[in-house]
Amino acid sequence: MELLCLEIDANIRARPDPNLLFDDRVLQSLLTIEERFLPQHSYFKVVQKDIQPFMRRMVATWMLEVCEEQKCEEEVFPLAMNYLDRFLTVQPTKKCNLQLLGAVCMFLASKLKETRPLTAEKLCIYTDNSIRPQELLEWELVVLGKLKWNLAAVTPNDFIEHIVRRLPLPEDKLTLIRKHVQTFIALCATDFSFAMYPPSMIATGSVGAAICGLQLDSADHSQWGDNLTDLLAKITNTEVDVLKGCQEQIESVLVDSLRKSRQQHQQQQQTQRGPSSKGLEELDQSSTPTDVRDVNL
Repeated sequence: MELLCLEIDANIRARPDPNLLFDDRVLQSLLTIEERFLPQHSYFKVVQKDIQPFMRRMVATWMLEVCEEQKCEEEVFPLAMNYLDRFLTVQPTKKCNLQLLGAVCMFLASKLKETRPLTAEKLCIYTDNSIRPQELLEWELVVLGKLKWNLAAVTPNDFIEHIVRRLPLPEDKLTLIRKHVQTFIALCATDFSFAMYPPSMIATGSVGAAICGLQLDSADHSQWGDNLTDLLAKITNTEVDVLKGCQEQIESVLVDSLRKSRQQHQQQQQTQRGPSSKGLEELDQSSTPTDVRDVNL
């Protein structure tokens, strides 16, 4: 008898619930409680003596790469960074324990958001076995205690559907818009300058940046320029000028990220090809794209 394996290795996700997405009370509730889960101050100046901002960026980049390689849900990485920032706000930490803390935060976030959470053993492998599973489990209790077991934090991802569903967007472009918005949110999570921004503002600015960057073809001009910003600000009760500033900051982070990525790519090519190809690389340098349609996110 021939046995056929019918197992499907795919993430199982619940369908969007219209009763939640189109009820203004749900959105207002998120807006009311979101600031409870924000760091109250810049911990680099007050709490942390051994950890510097560039170290946070390094561990955040590593955490993002792990989440991407493991194909985690999009909510896992921003939630893990929320745990990390909240922990560092209240607990002085040595820099040698920063990667361990990042692994613990991913461990907790995946338990909350994933149908198949990351295992302690797998996370230890990603640290080149510099930490042991037992050590990770011990730190898990420490982090939970410092966070007071309050793990259901509001993140920018919680606002995406509420915002997108209230905009006059073409149905066939929604998947692409969500993809770009999630990319912007991940970029913001790696940059400490956004750590104390309300999640609704980051989500709203990311939606605005994605729509403007994609330059969607539509007859509805409420999606463009100041009209779009006014509509987004109205949805999340955000001041227009503040939202504009946030969106511009998000776009500048994208440009900076693309520039660094391009420089690293050119350095790799330089190493592989040797000095004789320098002239060709200079001719091949592309300018900053005018919109995000040219970016492979």
